[in-house]
Amino acid sequence: ERKLMERTLIILKPDAVKRGIVGEIVTRFEKAGLKIVGTKMLKPDYDQFYHHYESISKMVSRRGKEAFEVTLAMMQEGPVIAMVLEGL
Repeated sequence: ERKLMERTLIILKPDAVKRGIVGEIVTRFEKAGLKIVGTKMLKPDYDQFYHHYESISKMVSRRGKEAFEVTLAMMQEGPVIAMVLEGL
């Protein structure tokens, strides 16, 4: 049986950055056998968040505009760290 390598996007929210727990979170992924293949600190704009939360997860459609706006406000409190992890 051949196992395929998969990649996934992980976004560490502004509260994780503010609380200084990014290293702990990354360590947990690495201990689970996942490899970081890309990482970037950024501050996404409204359109990027809308694409992520609506085009990908249908948040506005499923939970309503108010839930989206609350989430958007929280995600814009500071930078996020986006990582691509790879593993089996």
